[in-house]
Amino acid sequence: MFSIARLPRIEFGSGCVARILELVGRYGRRVLVVTGANSYRSLPTVERFLADLRRSSIAWEHLSVSGEPSPALIDEAVLAYKLAGIDVVLGVGGGSALDAAKAIAGLLQGNHSVMDYLEGVGPELPYRGPATPFIAVPTTAGTGSEATRNSVLSVSGTHGFKTSFRDERLVAQYAVVDQDLLASCPREVIAANGMDALTQLMESFVSTRLNPLTDSLAESGMHAVREGLLNWYLGNGDTAAARASMAYAALISGITLAQTGLGSVHGLASPLGAFFPLPHGVVCGTLVAAATDMNITAIRQREPHNPALKKYARVGEILAGERLADERTSRLNLPRLSEYGVSERDVDRILAGSRGSSMKTNPILLEDREIRDIVVRRL
Repeated sequence: MFSIARLPRIEFGSGCVARILELVGRYGRRVLVVTGANSYRSLPTVERFLADLRRSSIAWEHLSVSGEPSPALIDEAVLAYKLAGIDVVLGVGGGSALDAAKAIAGLLQGNHSVMDYLEGVGPELPYRGPATPFIAVPTTAGTGSEATRNSVLSVSGTHGFKTSFRDERLVAQYAVVDQDLLASCPREVIAANGMDALTQLMESFVSTRLNPLTDSLAESGMHAVREGLLNWYLGNGDTAAARASMAYAALISGITLAQTGLGSVHGLASPLGAFFPLPHGVVCGTLVAAATDMNITAIRQREPHNPALKKYARVGEILAGERLADERTSRLNLPRLSEYGVSERDVDRILAGSRGSSMKTNPILLEDREIRDIVVRRL
């Protein structure tokens, strides 16, 4: 027996972005457009959409998000647009822009700070809604935020945190996934976000909450990563097909993680992303090989009949070699943690912050020394 949580309606494929104006119009005549700073400046499609809005009867406001969203940014945006009569929120950009748009949509009709709902921070009040309709249009291939119910928010620094505002009512009404929007992605974004998608697929595949449907989806997503990531990054062969493969992989990774939870890599990503200026995809890409190796070692030593061992063998078959995750980390030139200021003296506080929800669905309960070793191996 298993349950599948709410998903968005999905429009997928080259050219489907042309449907955005129609979809927005289904929800009203006033839209808040939330974009990433880079997507707004560099995507002709976004500029054309805004031009179409100007010619239509739909009124709009625009908010540009630079960097990972903070609770303060969300609260300020909600205060600014609360009385603007927003009927629908449209998020266009990478995971940060989509997460910001998702949280803003969830709070426009309420009277609470987002801090009231954050996991592990503040009072953790139950979210009652209602949420303003939200449409997600990703311009990168990695986070899968277009398909999830959580908005990841962070505060950087020594006492920082990275956690989620999470509820099924935050799920997008539509996810519009057009691989043509990925054409301007720089190589470092392709690498980091692609490894984020792969990590999410792998962790979903071995999660303690997996089910037959998520297994099937995760397998198809990993096949897509195998076909698309390195070819897109290196510019080999049919790069349009490679972009389509990675757009699909990222979408599927969001669908699967929303159903199963994740694992040790994402458990560590929360404190690392909070304490240091580490992009989320870089954390995932640089840790996934070491974390996978540690999981396999721990399972062999303490739980040799754990079914995750066979699942990891299947991952190796799909990715055409058991060391491929490590190889990809090297070929994609993903940096080590030390390049962002992480040192051995930071490991204890990273460890202390790693025991959140993602660690709870890791295929084995890792000991402190094992989590510490994952971090040390990637310094």
